[in-house]
Amino acid sequence: MTIGLTLSPTPAKNAVDHYVEVAAMAADAGVGAIWISQFFEVDALSIAALVGHAVPGVAVGTAVVPIYPRHPLVVASQALTAQAASHGRFQLGMGLGSPPLVQRAFGSEVARPSRHAREYLTALRSALATGRVDLHGETLTAVAPMPVVVPGADTPPPILFASVGEQSLRLAGELADGTFPYLAGPATLAESIVPTISAAAASAGRPAPRIVMVVPAVVTSDVEGVRDRAAAHMAFYDDVPAARLSMRREGVAHAHELAAIGDEETVAAAIERYVEAGATEVSIAYTDIGTPEEQARTIALIGRLNRSRAGGLVTA
Repeated sequence: MTIGLTLSPTPAKNAVDHYVEVAAMAADAGVGAIWISQFFEVDALSIAALVGHAVPGVAVGTAVVPIYPRHPLVVASQALTAQAASHGRFQLGMGLGSPPLVQRAFGSEVARPSRHAREYLTALRSALATGRVDLHGETLTAVAPMPVVVPGADTPPPILFASVGEQSLRLAGELADGTFPYLAGPATLAESIVPTISAAAASAGRPAPRIVMVVPAVVTSDVEGVRDRAAAHMAFYDDVPAARLSMRREGVAHAHELAAIGDEETVAAAIERYVEAGATEVSIAYTDIGTPEEQARTIALIGRLNRSRAGGLVTA
């Protein structure tokens, strides 16, 4: 049971230096994993490779890289490079992304996303595991004219597919090593995510899936101030279909209402609820919507929780 930290872009003189510095601080505090978000600024796979190389002793991964518009052969090469850079500590988090945003940004129509995701994961797994792929699908062609092999990447990195809906959860259980749900409360986790992906993995003859729950959280004494900043920062998700589905299940109207904001005991209790609901791991996101002091306080708590976890439960 690992308690990790998800990093997202923050104004800094040098973005790469900032990621490495925060990751190093988190590793020193005892955080179990560093996850890099993908937006339209820095490249998450590149940052994960750099962090994995610069900061020893901590797992590193992406959270998450959209499958559009990246081809699986390109991602396989990047992921294996990150695996070699981190000496086997890399984990690849991917997802469909937001179809409206994909269409707006790249001018590409997102047609048959479930079929495309199935073909994409099939090609990606083959490339990572064997160095070879020859797939001629309905939405994707992936043919490796030479082996996809990176010396130093001795084992393929695990694939986590971001999922909340039942169809994508079944796909993650069948073809990925787990899932990376975001903005899903404990009820959604226990009643939908865990049983759906677990049943799909069992039916496919795969091991029990990893469920890395992403929880926005800030340890603070200024609860109202941070909650206001969270509302502005997370407003985008109010219109994302998958997030709306989770919000309906949890009985909240806005995405920021799913954030854990308060003192150490409040945030620790929120994390424990996710663990009890079936999360195999937790990653804390959006710590930087607080002040630098609040972020450091949050990271310190994550480190203590990760170090002191026992019996599958998290204590403050």
